[in-house]
Amino acid sequence: MTADSPGVVESVPRSAPLDQVRSVKAKLGLLVAVSTILASVLAAVGAVGGVPVWLSIPVTVALALAVTQLLAVGMTSPLREMTAAARGMARGNYSVRVTATSSDEVGELGRAFNRMAEDLAAVDRQRRELVANVSHELRTPLAALCAVLENLVDGVAEPDPVALRTALDQAERLSALASDLLDLARVDAGKAKLTTTQVAVQELLDRAVAEARVTGRQVRYDVRVTPPALTVPADRARLQQLIANLLDNASRHSPAGGEVRITARQTDSGWRLEVADDGPGIPVADRDRVFERFGTLTEADGGGGTGLGLAIARWVTDLHGGTIHFVDPEPRRTGARVRVDLPNRPRPFAHAPRKAQELPMTEPGDQVRPSTASAVKTTSKPVTATSTVWVPESGMDLMFGKFWPDARVPGNLRVVLWCLGVGLLAGIVLPFRDLGLGTFLVLLAAGAVILNFSVNRRSRFTLTCAALCVLLAATVVVRDAEWIAVLSLFAGGALCVAALVNGRSVPAFVLAGIAWPLAGLRGLPWLGRSVRTVGGLRASAAMVRTIVLSALAVLVFGLLFSSADAVFAEWMGAIVPDLELDSFILRAFLTIAVGGVVLAATYLGMNPPNVEVGTGPVRPVARRYEWLAPVLLVDGVFLVFLAAQATVSFGGHEYLERVTGLTYAEYVHQGFGQLTVATALTLLVVWAAARKAPRTTPSDIAWLRGSLGLLCLLTLVVVASALYRMHVYQEAYGFTQLRLLVDVFEGWLGLLVIGVMVAGVTLKAGWLPRAALLSGAGLLLMIAAINPDAWIAQHNIDRYTETGKVDWYYLRGLSDDAVPVLAKLPDNVRDCALSGYERSTDDWLEWNLGRHRAQSLLSPEVTARGLTEASCPGN
Repeated sequence: MTADSPGVVESVPRSAPLDQVRSVKAKLGLLVAVSTILASVLAAVGAVGGVPVWLSIPVTVALALAVTQLLAVGMTSPLREMTAAARGMARGNYSVRVTATSSDEVGELGRAFNRMAEDLAAVDRQRRELVANVSHELRTPLAALCAVLENLVDGVAEPDPVALRTALDQAERLSALASDLLDLARVDAGKAKLTTTQVAVQELLDRAVAEARVTGRQVRYDVRVTPPALTVPADRARLQQLIANLLDNASRHSPAGGEVRITARQTDSGWRLEVADDGPGIPVADRDRVFERFGTLTEADGGGGTGLGLAIARWVTDLHGGTIHFVDPEPRRTGARVRVDLPNRPRPFAHAPRKAQELPMTEPGDQVRPSTASAVKTTSKPVTATSTVWVPESGMDLMFGKFWPDARVPGNLRVVLWCLGVGLLAGIVLPFRDLGLGTFLVLLAAGAVILNFSVNRRSRFTLTCAALCVLLAATVVVRDAEWIAVLSLFAGGALCVAALVNGRSVPAFVLAGIAWPLAGLRGLPWLGRSVRTVGGLRASAAMVRTIVLSALAVLVFGLLFSSADAVFAEWMGAIVPDLELDSFILRAFLTIAVGGVVLAATYLGMNPPNVEVGTGPVRPVARRYEWLAPVLLVDGVFLVFLAAQATVSFGGHEYLERVTGLTYAEYVHQGFGQLTVATALTLLVVWAAARKAPRTTPSDIAWLRGSLGLLCLLTLVVVASALYRMHVYQEAYGFTQLRLLVDVFEGWLGLLVIGVMVAGVTLKAGWLPRAALLSGAGLLLMIAAINPDAWIAQHNIDRYTETGKVDWYYLRGLSDDAVPVLAKLPDNVRDCALSGYERSTDDWLEWNLGRHRAQSLLSPEVTARGLTEASCPGN
């Protein structure tokens, strides 16, 4: 893209896979057929390989979209280019061209558009030149005429015949210029008609020479006609105009004493007229330009002409259906020689205004008739490397608009290869293995690739999120509880997308999460540019050769050493996956899925969308009560609720049962969810009130801080009440993973309320969304750090010790993280807690700290023993 012309590049058109198909309908049919067949084959292969539906459907859709995008390249881009180019033409830019490489109707339309653009550019250039040249030609005689008249008026010169003759010459020159312009105007308007009669060539030339001698130029004229009695059908007046202009041009450029040679002879198809002079001649490169209007050459211009004579000569020639051009001078002579070939029977020339002239569609190699070469000499020329090609908004740009422009991110094959490498690693490591060290290695490799190519990788927020992502990913290594590992992975994904777009607000975080899957669609043009770089790699053959030889060497020596050494064979068996048909299909699908997800995230980091969408300046309410009254009412509701809580606390359980008929455990359980929702809604109320409250006076700020501060304090009391209710409920009914998670979530909401209070004091809340995101991830790490399943098991055991009540079925459903705690139970109940656990046979890629610690505590006798619920106490 050039710096001075946005949207314009110098490029060679790239061919598309379906360029040779000559029908748009056929292309659409092929696209539908290929996409359907590909989706059907992939679905069938996935079903044969036992690929789960949640994996096979996204991979099938993604590959079908990718193949469709690859085949559909260039189908509609000429239409978008023409739309953008038409807008450029409306602004006066006629240099734009569209890429038209296909053979269908769209390609034909693109080529016709390019020819039209070339014609419009030529017309616009001629119009500009006409204005400039007419102004120049008119200025010289007008200036001379004005000077003569001023001298006569001022008395500087006498009105003698010489002065008057000078003025008359300038006026005649102006008249001749006006006549020539009028003739050309008739030509452009298509009003010039041809009246054909039999014309004696000898007589016509003699009369033209006689008129030319009147000019007084010191040249000789030599007229030769073969045969002397040659007569031709022509328009006498137009033909005389042609010859007069040629003689005027030749005599004006001939030196004093020179000779102008006029020859006319009969040919097989008509007759030929040549006019030669002894002047300086015309360079070969300029022989076409001199027929343009005002196309005189400075180095060959003798002065005195209007610059329209040869243009009129070409018009007369075209009108008779002939051709006119300059040829080399005669042997051993110098000067210019113009040749006119006219037919025996004049063919009317269908002349139309140049800007509206419609030409037949031609292929790049078609030839143009010599008689019209000057008019269409560039219309059949294809767009070359030096053509100015307009690059419009693509279909993706129109879809995503300003939210996510393509930004012309250069193609990068290394990114694609790294992401496919991560996908291949996942396809080798993940199938048929539990979460463990291998999963952590895959996550670490994916994070490294994404961070390395991110444009925000040096941001402190991005680096902080990256560190938290590593810690969250490490939970798969240190904890066996899948629920905390999955939550950690989701939290890591949220941190990842927020860091990639460098978001600063809650809407930005939400848009970033939506943008990750959409990156697979938005990044398709970039993926195409990356794949096309393969053809430009100079060392591609050497790279492929190196890869093949390296793989062959590893395969040969690996097989030899495996057959020679049992230990080496075991190691190789642990590294190299089982490549049976079913497992190979599953690994292939997983490779594509993981590689695609990582590639989408990498593109999101390379070209982040504009997630910080400004909503414009917030207009505060005009009157204070408009925002203050709702807030105070909410404060009042909170106060009434807290009064009810105080009544229950002071009245005791008997008062509660008498009024509501509920036990205290049932009472606290019934209201916990509502209190959590109320806490979240309070944050929404504070946000809305802070946006609408004016802050122009100190009293405005005081009311804002006081009312919202009171609301936040009351909300903290509600948070404490909710946490206390959950504690009472857990003591009554036991501790579970969900209850622990809800407890932490409520505590996180209370932490956000404290952050809102701090923002209210400082009146600066820009840091709050990021702090909320990071604190949420930090609390999740804290849960993982305390070993949640072991913590739950310990508290249930403590409850069993105090009350004799426990849910052995629930304890047996905990992960191996709880085994060290459950193994401390007395011998008479230990089997009740451990009978459901199994000893794992993990390889090193499945190694997990929780499972590793549990292995030494699980005896085969306990894991194999089956117990009934009735045989375990405390149920």
